[in-house]
Amino acid sequence: MASDQHIFGGPYIYIKRASNSIIVKNEELLERITINHKIMVGKPVIRGTRLTVEYILGLLAHGISMEAILEEYPGLAKDDIYASLLFASKSLQDASFVPLGAEAV
Repeated sequence: MASDQHIFGGPYIYIKRASNSIIVKNEELLERITINHKIMVGKPVIRGTRLTVEYILGLLAHGISMEAILEEYPGLAKDDIYASLLFASKSLQDASFVPLGAEAV
């Protein structure tokens, strides 16, 4: 099975799947991520779950495949994982980073 290809940018994400290609609005993907102070201490989670964006990113960073994540959590969809990646990307987009020991300008 060919893996999905995705391109982030602008107000849409382009997802090319083995069977078809779709263009999904970023807002539609981001609706899959919710923040509620009563769930996981307000960390961003995938809608309807207690799975944090941080946890999903950690799994991916440690080499766990998307297919393995979906197998372990059958209630998840690929778009939930794409939404986690998009949320992280958007969160970093306007962030500034200052090296430790450096002075902010």
